[in-house]
Amino acid sequence: MRRLVLVVAAVFFLSWSGFAQTSSDDSPATKGDVERYFQLVKSSDMVKKMMATMAQSIHQLIHEQYVKHQDELPSDYEAKIDAMMSETFDKMPMDEMMQAMVPAYQKHLTKGDIDNLVAFYSTPTGAKLLRDLPAIMAESMQDMMPIMTKYMETLQKRVQKETDDMIAQSRKRTTGSAPASN
Repeated sequence: MRRLVLVVAAVFFLSWSGFAQTSSDDSPATKGDVERYFQLVKSSDMVKKMMATMAQSIHQLIHEQYVKHQDELPSDYEAKIDAMMSETFDKMPMDEMMQAMVPAYQKHLTKGDIDNLVAFYSTPTGAKLLRDLPAIMAESMQDMMPIMTKYMETLQKRVQKETDDMIAQSRKRTTGSAPASN
């Protein structure tokens, strides 16, 4: 009976790492490890979708600017600026950007971390998260835009006020230190 308890305990102890599905390899992640992770999570596609979401938000801001200033802007303003923005996003060096991200991942993640992420994203829940994350991000961005726009308007007004105040003070100093004329 004692032998059976020891065998069960040993099996349980040895199999525990299999249940946890974690890797404790603390060696630095290689470029290949990071690229394997990027490939699994389709980072390039995710970045493209995020860029498309950003572009859509920017197009909305352009439209709002046009509506706000349409009396002062040419009628083709919106089309021209939209085309310029689309061209800018289309020409972004995606591969170069992805490669530029590799060192940051290597700095912050070990080989074990990458292995654990790969294991997670290979599960049904991980795959679902990868599948739904672009929609979650798009919806989140859309929901955040009014807040961000309001905040940026407030910040812009504050910067303008500070600038105006500093210009006024500078003018006071300049006129105050000028010699009096008869």
